[in-house]
Amino acid sequence: MASEGVLLGMGNPLLDISAVVDQEFLDKFDVKLNNAILAEDKHLPMYEEMASKFKVDFIAGGATQNSIRVAQWMLQIPGATSYMGSIGKDKFGEEMKKNAKAAGVNVHYYEDELPTGTCAVCVLGGERSLIANLSAANCYKPEHLKKPENWALVEKAKYYYMAGFFLTVSPESILLVAEHAAAKNKIFATNLSAPFICEFFKDAQEKILPYMDFVFGNETEALTFSRVHGYETENIQEIALKISQLPKASGAHKRITVITQGADPVVVAEDGKVTLIPVIPLPKEKLIDTNGAGDAFVGGFLSQLVLEKPIEECVRAGIYAANVIIQRSGCTYPEKPDFK
Repeated sequence: MASEGVLLGMGNPLLDISAVVDQEFLDKFDVKLNNAILAEDKHLPMYEEMASKFKVDFIAGGATQNSIRVAQWMLQIPGATSYMGSIGKDKFGEEMKKNAKAAGVNVHYYEDELPTGTCAVCVLGGERSLIANLSAANCYKPEHLKKPENWALVEKAKYYYMAGFFLTVSPESILLVAEHAAAKNKIFATNLSAPFICEFFKDAQEKILPYMDFVFGNETEALTFSRVHGYETENIQEIALKISQLPKASGAHKRITVITQGADPVVVAEDGKVTLIPVIPLPKEKLIDTNGAGDAFVGGFLSQLVLEKPIEECVRAGIYAANVIIQRSGCTYPEKPDFK
């Protein structure tokens, strides 16, 4: 059984504003499918326009929060997971709290004067594009983490997960937890998260990678990581191996790299070798929305990792969770999982 607070996530909590849009809308705001970017000035009007023009769903999102919610759902043990991040003191922030609590996650949000961050999730033909307006999510302070009631969550947890997106906000907070994890022999996982993280936050990413026992990502992110680091290969298996063999800050745990490739097998690199694990095939007509598929995969994986299950079992749980999510709109799930 997983104990209370065994898994802690920190990240950028965003309220997802999700809608099926048309190509004209994507072109107007210069949005490419299968991408994740931070909003620029030209994107700011899109949130209102999206809500007025299309049928939108509001879902408590942000990459790490999605993964933590999915892990919580898979575990079905109230309070097994905790989460920290920064929201605004507004109706979206209230919506977020309500959503997270209903999911059974123990949330300790820092509340900022700026409005709660939002993420436009534009869906077309089952593919998605994310445009994040971080706003309050951009304001997380290490001082919040250091407060006794919040640091207690760090002390209690045995596993940590922070997606690469948090590097854009509080690398200092990540390092504080990473050093604690290394000192106490705990497990820390991260995600390559998006090509722009691998490219423009390379230095921050390089500082935390030595502390990471698990590195997740998808094939697009892996290819960017390879190019930025001069690996001179586009072979996903080779890239996964190279990432798994990067230097480690603590010798207690080896690093395992897990790269998803959509409908192609999941690549797992550890101990100098690669395993390929096939995904559950899904007919095209059942694919509703790929938003949150990667986050769900990580959530499913972590749910079994904290139960100390073998890696193959963790991957199987990740594949199951992603398969459930892509058949629904947004990162949502039925009341109970039927993972066996």
